[in-house]
Amino acid sequence: MSRYALGPLIDAEPARRHIRNLMAAGVSIVRIAEASGVNHAAISRTLYTIGGRPPSVRMRKQYVDQLLTVRAEDVATGSVAAIGSHRRIQALMAKGWTQLSLGSHIGCHPRYVTHLMRRAVVFGTTAAAVAAAYDQLWNRDPLQHGVPLGPSNWVRNYARKEGWAPPGAWDDETIDDPQAHPDWTGHCGTDRGYWMHRRQSLPMCDRCETAHAAWLAEHEHLGGQARNKRMFAARAAASTHEADIATDGRELMRVSGLSYDLAAERLGVTKQHLQQALIRHPEPATTAA
Repeated sequence: MSRYALGPLIDAEPARRHIRNLMAAGVSIVRIAEASGVNHAAISRTLYTIGGRPPSVRMRKQYVDQLLTVRAEDVATGSVAAIGSHRRIQALMAKGWTQLSLGSHIGCHPRYVTHLMRRAVVFGTTAAAVAAAYDQLWNRDPLQHGVPLGPSNWVRNYARKEGWAPPGAWDDETIDDPQAHPDWTGHCGTDRGYWMHRRQSLPMCDRCETAHAAWLAEHEHLGGQARNKRMFAARAAASTHEADIATDGRELMRVSGLSYDLAAERLGVTKQHLQQALIRHPEPATTAA
């Protein structure tokens, strides 16, 4: 079949997100290829950097349509590690989604959400249901979707006390990786990240605390006044960095018509970091008008 018969090139993000959800449910790329009829190479090009070329941002429409018809409940078998499901549920609770509301979206009794959080492995179909709920809810305000203010605030405070990272701290491509860490600030693991935690009143992560301790040790030889001067400079730089990202991101998307992905790539940050920056630094009403 001619490649032109496969339809025009369209945004590959819906297909990429769906593939990631299938993989989170324990479905291999080979099995996805078999079930969809889309060749393994086309799927891999959408997910990974190959030969120095970044993942494809566009895909033939027919391929996208074929991939989106694959359902985890039809092809997922066995059990998978529950860590990705845990992180997604924790992130949604950090936004204020209660277990009662999550149970209805996942398709299980609210008490099972608690049970699921204690399990080391879950059925692939359960992981797929959690991933689907996460994709649907991660950027929605629970208060605008039927979750009462009191319970929403309670669960948000509980998640904060537990140190659970919100959706913006996780990269979709690594959230299921046991070795991955949430990036609350876009600079976690550095001294800048430490100060961004402090300035934005975010729960402190271990990597940033370690990085700041290393910074203090590195500058221990300086006198108190000189070290404090450098510390204040680092703190001030962290306070403006994310606001600059939000401003530049809006300009790239509005003026240049770039997507979230491309704007984030141009700015040298993750898509999630850009989204968090836009949320934390809303556009002034006069500018938006």
